[in-house]
Amino acid sequence: MAHLLSDEPALPGLIWAMRFDAGGRGRLVGPGEEVPALGRFGDGFVWFHVNLNDARVPGLIAEGRLGPPDLAAAAFASDPHQRVTVEDGQVGGVIADLAREAEGPDTAPERLPDAAGRLHFVLGANFLVSGRRHPIVGPDAVREVVAGGRPLAGPVALLETLIGRVAAAIGARGAALSDRLDGIEDHILDERIRAETRQLGPIRRDAVRLHRQLNGLRAVFHRLEEESDDLPEDTREAAARIAQRLDALDRDMVVLAERSRLLQEELSGLLARQSNRQLHTLSILTALFLPPTLVTGLFGMNTKGLPLAEWDEGSTVAILIAVMSAAAAFLLIRRLGLGGQRGQG
Repeated sequence: MAHLLSDEPALPGLIWAMRFDAGGRGRLVGPGEEVPALGRFGDGFVWFHVNLNDARVPGLIAEGRLGPPDLAAAAFASDPHQRVTVEDGQVGGVIADLAREAEGPDTAPERLPDAAGRLHFVLGANFLVSGRRHPIVGPDAVREVVAGGRPLAGPVALLETLIGRVAAAIGARGAALSDRLDGIEDHILDERIRAETRQLGPIRRDAVRLHRQLNGLRAVFHRLEEESDDLPEDTREAAARIAQRLDALDRDMVVLAERSRLLQEELSGLLARQSNRQLHTLSILTALFLPPTLVTGLFGMNTKGLPLAEWDEGSTVAILIAVMSAAAAFLLIRRLGLGGQRGQG
């Protein structure tokens, strides 16, 4: 695990810092090593990732150590709404990421990350400062990629890689939800209903939340693409590529949400048909046993003058009357065509 720099006195709240050389290859700034300052011109660039819960971070923002003070204050504010701000060719914003649970022995391996995470960032000519208030997926994934030797041409490429990892994580989550829907759909088509009613609700909720987060993320980069006058060419091109990718991913989420809604409706219809069949069967049985019940009730009265009471074969005759009344009820049901409606909802 990489060494955390949270206690580094030169930059409080720092989770890690990465220094990139002229070739775009990055390495973590080690413990005891001087943390590079932002705005220092050179052939490379730096990446700071900051814990925004640290109480000392606002002081760093005011001092301009995390980017232009006004831009950093807007980007690192606690407001979770996705947004973007452009100032003198530099970009600050808040975008969606997948929040993850802290690793521990009780963490379920099948638990999917929550879609309500937020990545705050300030992008400059030779730096990227990112921040978070809760553990999120994107920065850790990119740190591993950079540590594996992948070169990045500059801060814009770093941000694009971050968004790409976020999009990949959302796409993987959407694929997992789609696989679950496939299994539920197979059960519905085979009319093998188990716990599908309880499963479909959370799947549809997750799909709608992913669409909502992607919709806001798309809006951020479409706006960044439109506000192109104050931005460098590579930033505009990256914003266009990111927006195009997010558009395609959002369409997949819309399809997923719509598919889960249709399966819910189909499942409700199937359950209604099953309930109707059961009620129909119960109604038929009630109609068949009603005449025999009337016969047995009649002969069970303790009154004088009861028919067949003095006849040795009276019980047999009463049973035959009950059976014949049930048969007559059955024939009447068939003649009225009520029995043929069992398969209809």
